[in-house]
Amino acid sequence: MSETVVERTPEVEAYWEALGCRFADVNRVFDECMTEATTLLSKEGMDSYIENARFIGKMGRGSEPLLVYLEEAPRVASIVGEDVLSEIKDFVYYLSTNTNFKAIVPFLQTLASVTRRLHSIEQLHYYFKLLKDMVTRTSGSVHGHHTTFPSPGLPDLLKQAPRLLKLLSMEGFKNWIDYGINYYHNHPERQIDYFTLQSADANAVLQRERHGTLLIDHERKLDLYMRSLWQDSDYLVPYSLAFSELRKPMPYYDDFGIRLPDVFDDLNGVRGIDRYRATLGHMAAHRRWSSKMVVDNWSPFQRVAVAVFEDCRVDTLAIRMYPGLRRRFLALHPIPNEEDLVKTEQSLLLLRLALVSRAILDPNFKIRDEVLNSYVERFHAMMADGAEGSSRDAADIALSFIAKTRRQTDLSPNVYFDNTEVDYRDDNRHLWIYIESGDDEDTLFEHLEEQKQDEDSFKLPPRHYHEWDYQAAHYRPDWVSVYEAVHPSGDATQIDRLLEKHSALAKRLKAILEALKPQQKVRIRYQEEGSELDLDVAIRSLIDLKSGSQPDMRINMSHKNDGRDIAVMVVLDLSQSLNERAAGSSQTILELSQEAVSLLSWTIDKLGDKFAIAGFNSDTRHNVRYAHIKGFSESWGTDVKSRLAAMTAQYSTRMGAAMRHASHYLESQKADKKLMLILTDGEPADIDVSDDQLLIHDTRQAVKELNQKGIYSYCINLDPKADEYVKDIFGKQYTVIDHIDRLPEQLPKIFMALTK
Repeated sequence: MSETVVERTPEVEAYWEALGCRFADVNRVFDECMTEATTLLSKEGMDSYIENARFIGKMGRGSEPLLVYLEEAPRVASIVGEDVLSEIKDFVYYLSTNTNFKAIVPFLQTLASVTRRLHSIEQLHYYFKLLKDMVTRTSGSVHGHHTTFPSPGLPDLLKQAPRLLKLLSMEGFKNWIDYGINYYHNHPERQIDYFTLQSADANAVLQRERHGTLLIDHERKLDLYMRSLWQDSDYLVPYSLAFSELRKPMPYYDDFGIRLPDVFDDLNGVRGIDRYRATLGHMAAHRRWSSKMVVDNWSPFQRVAVAVFEDCRVDTLAIRMYPGLRRRFLALHPIPNEEDLVKTEQSLLLLRLALVSRAILDPNFKIRDEVLNSYVERFHAMMADGAEGSSRDAADIALSFIAKTRRQTDLSPNVYFDNTEVDYRDDNRHLWIYIESGDDEDTLFEHLEEQKQDEDSFKLPPRHYHEWDYQAAHYRPDWVSVYEAVHPSGDATQIDRLLEKHSALAKRLKAILEALKPQQKVRIRYQEEGSELDLDVAIRSLIDLKSGSQPDMRINMSHKNDGRDIAVMVVLDLSQSLNERAAGSSQTILELSQEAVSLLSWTIDKLGDKFAIAGFNSDTRHNVRYAHIKGFSESWGTDVKSRLAAMTAQYSTRMGAAMRHASHYLESQKADKKLMLILTDGEPADIDVSDDQLLIHDTRQAVKELNQKGIYSYCINLDPKADEYVKDIFGKQYTVIDHIDRLPEQLPKIFMALTK
């Protein structure tokens, strides 16, 4: 069958002749393009439009650039003015002559969307300038003009530009581009990963440049909120909302932590930090009052309803405990429109559930629908007189609700979503138990019984830390991943034998210890819990009670040593080089370190100071391993000795990340003096770092960070050549031990000298 030939108007035919084009695919869509263009452009604009289109069509880059220009250029001109038409042509020519012709099509395809975000010709000019700057810096340009090879990441940047500009200001957009150029200039493959938003760095820098409340900036504050108000705590693991446009993830928790959005903007008068608190409060209520249910026989509709009624139950219990939560919950809970229940072309299940949920939490929100209102009353009856109900009770109401209110239109793929999403609530995956495997992989949770984890498996979610780039003079955000675990155990008697080997040294140390050990105790009064009763306060409280006054319940007292309040964190470098033989000794550096740390631990324990021990090594920035050997709350005993006995050395030495992670634990200790001792045999290094100075400068920056936190760091270095770099890192806060075989003797003495 031959194509139908549509006769053109004389005006359109004149434009076609002026275009001078012989591309068949352009001919097929030309009339449609002219119809849209004539409604958006003036007569002068049309002349410019066709003239510039003719130029693009004659560049020798095929028909696709011309097609996209004809479709997109009128929309751009309608937003920022018709003068932009010639500027678009000029920029296309610039790309064509600078070996970046593959970027022409994505540039034109996304230009209308970008322009809608920027709104003004000035902003669009700045956008063009940023793109030209990227071409100049990544295409091997000569004097800023011609280039020898195309920019690897430019086409991908152009494809991502509309999405990025939804999230970033132009300044943030520029900073994001600059980071990708600066760090991946010599790595084309990594540059492509960055500008396609496939790398962790791209997402991390994007979040740094976004507005709103970042989870990573408030993690400690939110952890304290969970501990103090809910007596609960867990890892807070961020996820990104920026790139999940089709299906936005929801908060949830599982065995590996609490997952929260990486950023929250203020919403409905609720600050971002308070949105985090509302979400955590809701999940803490689930963790306290919800129980799992077997749901193999429940339909998706039934699961949705059960989740909503259970959400309402735990929210009600949370509000009873902290009444101020009601205001925050209601501010974040949508107000659904009951008038839309009359719609017959959409699935309205979510609307009905949202109406019930709002009515349960908000006494001032009334539902006219009698059936829906009856379930609100049934819920309140379940919770009457201070009753808590149960997850099973909530499920019974929900299943009845589905049976009573279900409509045929609920099966419609056209689902009503307006004002139905309660964004402070989680996805409730923790409620479901599936006895048999199903097709939905997202709903399979094989944690019916606690799984035993190997001590050295490092399976916990990583902690991410910045790393200092001395050349750029700023941090690389979330650059390093630190995995922590309890160190595996060995034979504790091995440490006892080491201590016996140094019994003569121990006797000499005892005399020094007695001089350092606090001789006096200070009484601490007015304690709710203590070692003994404070009779004076107890008698006054009894008199107050008998006279009808409120008694002071702080009737106990305790004691502490006078003059010494120290918390010590010992951080051990467990890199591969410790397996080498120590000069002048038959032992390895690792074995001598093991003896020295054992004696040091014995010394600190005798002094009564709080201390912890950890070891670290690294296998690139993606895998820094941090092993707990002794915690602050653990006593110096068999468990700790068994871990010391099992110490092994492997991989590299990314010291700055380990120090930052160790400070996370030391900072929380209540002590007048906080000391971090780092025992290492070499300079910071890792296999993915080619610049020898990079990790040295990063570790120096970590020392500065610790000083700002009130933590005194001190390095004991076993490298005879350490003077070349250790002073740059620690200033005067270091000791180099040239004779490693004397380490067991020297380490306790250094500690005592630092803390006397």
